[in-house]
Amino acid sequence: MPNYRLTLEYEGTRYHGWQEQANAKSVAGELRRAVAACGGDVVELGGAGRTDSGVHALEQSAHLRMRRPIDPEPFRRAVNEALPADIHLLSILPAAESFHARHDASSRVYLYQISRRRAAHAKRYIWWVKRGLDPSRMAGAAASLEGRHDFSLFCERPAEQTSTLVVLDRAEVVEAGALVLVRLTASHFLWKMVRRVVGILVRVGAAECSMSDVDGLLAGSLPRGAEDGIAKWTAPASGLFLERVIYPGEEGMQPIAPATPVSAEQPALAGSRFTGAAGTVRRRGR
Repeated sequence: MPNYRLTLEYEGTRYHGWQEQANAKSVAGELRRAVAACGGDVVELGGAGRTDSGVHALEQSAHLRMRRPIDPEPFRRAVNEALPADIHLLSILPAAESFHARHDASSRVYLYQISRRRAAHAKRYIWWVKRGLDPSRMAGAAASLEGRHDFSLFCERPAEQTSTLVVLDRAEVVEAGALVLVRLTASHFLWKMVRRVVGILVRVGAAECSMSDVDGLLAGSLPRGAEDGIAKWTAPASGLFLERVIYPGEEGMQPIAPATPVSAEQPALAGSRFTGAAGTVRRRGR
């Protein structure tokens, strides 16, 4: 039975996540519809990560099993013509019949974008945090999360999980213009874990939580003011991207960089009249 590895990008704002749903629009549902519209006889379509409602992807991976083989590149172009503009199929590659996008992945990488200023063109891709943030404090807290921990307090409905133990391979925090970027790498993540980790890091960066509060959460102790859980501190979906899914034998990640750059604001110089080398610049009007 022909099997293919797909790589796709999408803007998740209009979708109720990756997973196909009977009564809601999903990324996988749109992809299945487009494949069928191009003559593909789908047997199984599965993604490497079940991104939540409103979450984006720079490189989601999926497997596509079909009853008949296809010519990958012409078929990819045809599927893209049938897809909505906010979903794009980057590649289709023949895969072993046993390839499974979720089970075979060795790690998943998520990127979160926090903006320290209002950004007119990036609203759908950031979380604008109005409080002052100390990225160095955030980086210190992120480092303490690396390793094998019980993330039950960072998870939605932990009782429904097979296990809440996760090995967080890497947690990075860097500045990029007006953005503070958080990148988390692990073999798997719990439901809403990334967004809750980011929410805690923001509270640490705003001096609303301490490093000991982070250690306490990993030990199963809620900080003061969160006796009913940390769900209310969950970062919004808009700033979250599934950056990449890595499989055995593939190269690691490049240095962290914004998905949608936001430059730092530049205060106007005192007395400036928009002058340049040629003198005062006049604005055209009607």
